[in-house]
Amino acid sequence: MKWYDKYLQIYNRPFAEVPADVRQAIRQGYAKANAEAPVVSVIAIAHNESERILACLWSLIDNECKYPKELLIVDDDSDDGMAEELASLGVRTVFEKRRSPGYARQAGLDAAKGKYCVCVDADTIYPPHYIETMADAVVPEKYSCAYGLWSFLTDEQISPLQIKVYEAMRDVYLYVQHLRRPELNVRGMVFSFKTDLARKYGFRNDIIRGEDGTLALNLKQDGRIRFVRSRRVRPVTSNSILKVQGTSLWDEVVHRIKKGTRGLTALLFSAKKYEDRADNMIGNK
Repeated sequence: MKWYDKYLQIYNRPFAEVPADVRQAIRQGYAKANAEAPVVSVIAIAHNESERILACLWSLIDNECKYPKELLIVDDDSDDGMAEELASLGVRTVFEKRRSPGYARQAGLDAAKGKYCVCVDADTIYPPHYIETMADAVVPEKYSCAYGLWSFLTDEQISPLQIKVYEAMRDVYLYVQHLRRPELNVRGMVFSFKTDLARKYGFRNDIIRGEDGTLALNLKQDGRIRFVRSRRVRPVTSNSILKVQGTSLWDEVVHRIKKGTRGLTALLFSAKKYEDRADNMIGNK
């Protein structure tokens, strides 16, 4: 039995189909999980994630953490009834009407009370020591932020073996990329940082992707980026991103190998800035 099987029972299920006892457990667990004076702020951004956010929230509530914490949900202009569902469970929600991951993550950062922030995504399920381990990673003064790896859920289209092979290849590439350009590895679903340092720079809100890596790049001025390799911080998430480039996982592997090969020499050198791509600017879409 996998650690996340418990949460999969309500993953991709409408709120009305979530058993009443599970909703009650989430309601009670959430109330107990939030401290009046948190040291760690756990921030989940969500846009129309009514069928997945409860599984995410349940896994975070079950986390074992030595630090007082708060769990914040940022509703990024959802219109699927998610806000009403969360309100019925007493969940603290921050509302952001300007739609983009950058705006949503910034809203969470602005609302955070903790000394450390741990970022999560609402379509992702987190292991039982995720919060504590990611917070521990940025306590030392020499680190300004930290990130980890993630795994994908399987389904009828993508087998466990395919996922395992893909992730092994991807992880090797990320290990190499971390040596000189760790900011390119950072994803908001597995990201933590010191709150005060992050507020110096803030999240970019004019780009479609990369607001997390851009913040990490800025934070390099204040400390090192830590790569947390432990499986204690390795969540599982939807595999939908693997189906974007083609009709099979192999198509995606080939696409990413070609993309990575084109920029292979760049991995030998650090970077202080990156040029914006026109197709990644929000105003161009």
